Amino acid sequence: MVLISQRIFLETIKKYCLAHEIAIEVRSGGWLVIMTRDTTRRLAIGYDVGLNSAVAHQVANDKSACADVLALAGVAAIPHTLFLGAKLSKHIPGSDSLEAMQRLLDQNPHGLVVKPNEGTSGEFVIRVTTRAQLETAVARILAAHPSLAISPYVEIADEVRVVLLDARALIVYGKTRPSVVGDGVQSLRALAQASATAEQLKTITEDFDAAALDAIPLAGERRLLNWRHNLDAGAEPVLLADGATRDACVALAISAAQATGIRFASIDVVCADGAWQVLEVNSGVKMEALGRHHPALVEAAYSAALDALFT
Repeated sequence: MVLISQRIFLETIKKYCLAHEIAIEVRSGGWLVIMTRDTTRRLAIGYDVGLNSAVAHQVANDKSACADVLALAGVAAIPHTLFLGAKLSKHIPGSDSLEAMQRLLDQNPHGLVVKPNEGTSGEFVIRVTTRAQLETAVARILAAHPSLAISPYVEIADEVRVVLLDARALIVYGKTRPSVVGDGVQSLRALAQASATAEQLKTITEDFDAAALDAIPLAGERRLLNWRHNLDAGAEPVLLADGATRDACVALAISAAQATGIRFASIDVVCADGAWQVLEVNSGVKMEALGRHHPALVEAAYSAALDALFT
């Protein structure tokens, strides 16, 4: 059975293989794809089509390692500090220190973002501003993951994703977060309930306390419903037109790709305090949410990657 969340990825591969006389086998519920043409055999797993080296893939998948690699290469990036769970921390004393995490919180008055160190699902990405919130977030994440990464919370004005293939930008789009406009009468909760999706409402209740939800925005005041820019959390993709912003984002993404040695990736860059920085490098190029808005563009990007795979 094909996983619904992978349908665009898989359907594009199937279509490409049919057009290029490539035999294809789909296994593991759509997670593994085996492609064969004559004596050439290629594998795709997850959302990785097989262009990236094992080291580049691992570096991209490890948030703290990736941030270190970028920093050492002089690429502007949001720092991520690694902390290990109980099974791994015994090998590196202090790598599970709550006191070290607390010091990071003390150094960042706007708070921290705590997340699994590996993976790209967007789950368990938690903003904390107090010791109690920090301890709760750490316990939740380490109950499901062997390690976590902590980064300073920054007020992100814009987030842009650049899909790159061999230093060539295939897709560049921004992420517009859901918002409401106050009328001076209804609470933030009521405004959100009138316009937001069920998934967005779930995120809102996680991000806002009761007092914030019951507050009444001023008439004409726009309020964001999510501090995250994830498409799966309700943000909308907006393709970037040619111009200075697009050029700056692409240049930064190319620098990040060159520093990590990655060929095919989606790279998130963010504008905070007036400067662009790399947030993440994703080796598995997942474009399911974007594909619902721009299916032809997504198909063209995957096809270009497959062209490179079989060249």
